[in-house]
Amino acid sequence: MRGEQQVEAALKSYEDVDSWKTVIFLYNAALKEVGTKLEILNDEFQHVHQYNPIEHIKTRIKTPESIVKKLKRYGYETSIENMVRYINDIAGVRLICSFTSDIYRLAEMIGNQSDLKVLSIKDYIKNPKESGYKSYHMLVSVPIFLSDSVVDTKVEIQIRTIAMDFWASLEHKIYYKFEGNAPEYISRDLRECAKMVSELDEKMLSLNEAIQECILQQENKANMEDVVENVIGNRTEQSKIQANGTEG
Repeated sequence: MRGEQQVEAALKSYEDVDSWKTVIFLYNAALKEVGTKLEILNDEFQHVHQYNPIEHIKTRIKTPESIVKKLKRYGYETSIENMVRYINDIAGVRLICSFTSDIYRLAEMIGNQSDLKVLSIKDYIKNPKESGYKSYHMLVSVPIFLSDSVVDTKVEIQIRTIAMDFWASLEHKIYYKFEGNAPEYISRDLRECAKMVSELDEKMLSLNEAIQECILQQENKANMEDVVENVIGNRTEQSKIQANGTEG
């Protein structure tokens, strides 16, 4: 509740400014804060491990129409206060990764940020939705430092693989056309596609691990050959020195 009370206090501080614009200003600021943190984490990972876990970062603010629909679906009146209190995904960040292992690695890195507070986690990868939807959702709050106050603002972070994002994007478009009332055979086929996506992710992860193991073995072999060459070279050099000493 603390974050919502802070937002309400901020709204009162800007009574001469349109309330909607004030709220959107706060959520946009939160997206900038979280986006910068994620880019730094990605750059650090590249610096340390020579690998980028994040393929793409997408950000968005929910449209007024979507917010109103969600409030009505939840049974709440349309108001700025209800919007802030009950809609958690007004500000959203989507992280697209290559492999499922990257998802949990990123989630751990985000959770370790001292100035981000993790409010809730929904793991739709281990527990997919009935539709077949898979993604890892984190609801966090980030402090926004204003001229005279600090406002904790909620941001939803979704982490998924390229394959998961491909399926979710098409599923959303299909269901949007049917307004959530798609025929059963379409829902069935979408679930089948979700299984194929999961199998693809598992196969690509397994392939990547096999490649990494192969590279490691080649590096170890190269290192061993260097060691052997150095040892043999040193022995040969010592033999020459001894031979020259004997001849003298």
